[in-house]
Amino acid sequence: MTDEHRKPVPAGQMFGAVAEVFDAARPGYAVALVPEVLAYADLRGRPMAEVGAGTGKATVPFAAALARRRTPLVAIEPDARMAEVLRRNTAAYPHVSVEVRGFECWRPEGRRYGLVLAATCWHWFDRDRRWDLVHAALAPGGAVALVWNPQGVRDPRLHARLAEVDARHGVAGSPHADLASVYADTARSWGPGSGWPEGECRGDARFTDLRSVRFHCDRRYDTVRYLDFLATVSAYRALPAARRARALADVARVLDGHGGGIDMDHITDLFLARVAR
Repeated sequence: MTDEHRKPVPAGQMFGAVAEVFDAARPGYAVALVPEVLAYADLRGRPMAEVGAGTGKATVPFAAALARRRTPLVAIEPDARMAEVLRRNTAAYPHVSVEVRGFECWRPEGRRYGLVLAATCWHWFDRDRRWDLVHAALAPGGAVALVWNPQGVRDPRLHARLAEVDARHGVAGSPHADLASVYADTARSWGPGSGWPEGECRGDARFTDLRSVRFHCDRRYDTVRYLDFLATVSAYRALPAARRARALADVARVLDGHGGGIDMDHITDLFLARVAR
């Protein structure tokens, strides 16, 4: 079987083969995210669950914030290789436990949570079940926090060159797909059909107090760091290995010819809702 005809990797296991690179190269989230979410959730000792925790990009800052009161945090991750890195990253926090399973297979087993977090993974979950699963896990008044970190390229000329590379290799939805200028000050600017969860949630009477928050910060990647990042992104992971290598080599040539890096507007988009009491 040629590389071009291999079966696609299941979504929940797409990143395990590059778990260490994922942990080193993937950007984290805005510093303001954690206090914003915890102030909204108002846990008062109730446990927190994170689904699709990966290697702990969001888990670690939440674990640190919850450490003083030792509020239990259950981190659920479907890939054992990612979970191994996650355990290492949270080893200093005894109030964190890691479970290796998919969100759709996870059972709270009678425990109700004050907060369920999904960071850059909500789109991977079963659309027909995910709100039911969140509702089943949450206590009355409990909160759900959904987070993404889109990025926008600051230089229009560099954006155009990278768009040519993506088109040539059939890459869609890369981190450099958008210009920074398309992002307004509110997370609602994703637009209709974009996957932003507010419209979906607004039609579900079980949830109330919906909020959308956006944080901005500047980020520069040198060529090597950006290639490592791209190697962990689903748009590139889904490519056959040979085509992925060619695409990354072309990105490297563009960046090296443009000062050896890329300046991005790094965004953290947050959606919050709570279970009606």
